[in-house]
Amino acid sequence: MYANHFYLMPTALTIAGVDSGGGAGIAADIKTFAALGVHGTCVITSLTAQNTRGVLNSFDIPVEFIEEQFKAVASDIRIDCAKTGMLSSPDIVRTVAGLVRKEKLPLVIDPVMAAEAGGELLKDNAVEVLVEELLPLCTVITPNIFEAERLSGFKIRDINDAKRAARKIHDLGAKAVIVTGGHLAGTDVLYDGNYTYIVGELVKGGTHGSGCTHSAAITAELAKGVPLIEAARRAKKFVERAILASVKIGGGAAPVNQFGSTLAEAERFHVLKNVEEALVLIESNMAAELIPEVGCNIAMAISGAYSVQDVAAVSGRIVRLKGAAHAVECVAFGASSHIARIALTAMQHDSSMKAAMNIRYSEEALAACSGLGLNIASFSRDEEPQGVSTMEWGVNEAIKSEGRVPDVIYDTGGVGKEAMIRLLGRDSVEVARRAVEIGGMMGGTR
Repeated sequence: MYANHFYLMPTALTIAGVDSGGGAGIAADIKTFAALGVHGTCVITSLTAQNTRGVLNSFDIPVEFIEEQFKAVASDIRIDCAKTGMLSSPDIVRTVAGLVRKEKLPLVIDPVMAAEAGGELLKDNAVEVLVEELLPLCTVITPNIFEAERLSGFKIRDINDAKRAARKIHDLGAKAVIVTGGHLAGTDVLYDGNYTYIVGELVKGGTHGSGCTHSAAITAELAKGVPLIEAARRAKKFVERAILASVKIGGGAAPVNQFGSTLAEAERFHVLKNVEEALVLIESNMAAELIPEVGCNIAMAISGAYSVQDVAAVSGRIVRLKGAAHAVECVAFGASSHIARIALTAMQHDSSMKAAMNIRYSEEALAACSGLGLNIASFSRDEEPQGVSTMEWGVNEAIKSEGRVPDVIYDTGGVGKEAMIRLLGRDSVEVARRAVEIGGMMGGTR
């Protein structure tokens, strides 16, 4: 039973070099496999002394030990698809070709010739061996335009040149070729006897390890049984998201972040659940007297939020219904502009203060806030300049006067504007609990 359950997870093998900086090679491949739900195994061909600035030195693993690594994996673990990366010498290429041929593995070739940050990774005399012995074994090869030029002998200046090069490499023995389009307005050219354009975007961000990540993503999708063209499309989108999520960790090219979008989606889910939990507290425990005439809302932002779409709140606000707090609709991102702007403004001063809520102003409520030991600040609408957003200006003014983000910001209203108290906190559950405590100290009833 356990064996059958284990084999439900697809497995991929990367045969490549180690980037000591963690941005490319084996590290990028394994992270990509994991992010796409595939178990990753590896055979290390070379070690590099490498960082974000470039390759300082490299050491090739003896081919006998490359064989031992491969046999150890293949004798025990089913390999659904394999990929190659850095194969620096003719002997390594020949060895890997023999191993792949013997096991009849579906193969993705990433013809790594140079590091993104600088440094040659494929010796000239190994290219001919790669073409003769490894290329005919592959399901697909994924050269960038510089690698495609070296393999095809054609200069690539535009899409038509890329198509010509792809066909030439296909004629050399590859079943399919994808000339990646990082230097061709973001469009990849796939040729498998027919041309397919894999359209993408040239997004901003670090690209160290992008080639490894792209080929590893194709490998992972093929391991899951996805057809090649769809695998290429998925890989394209995956790399774009990884580039957008890249973080500069050194003085050179920033590595792509394979888990960036996954972690972002996980945080958005966490924020939604947090606001929903806060809403349960409000509806079941908060005194209805704290709800302003215009209604109230509670919101929480994701880390690094910069727009209302990054803030979750209650759609349609929270109103008083039959003597109790009641949410008009569900929790969603982008549901509130008013409360969202309060949270966004607070985060500009303290990134940990991601949640906000408004409650009805009263002297009793302020006294309760003080009794709870909350830090309180205020602003006056009479001092508000023309042409500014009240929330951004008012919250900024209160924070400046206090020298930090306070727990409570209030104003006493103005012409046509209801007086209001805003509660700020690290998350929406914390803010909701404070609202419940405030109502309890006021003697308010649910």
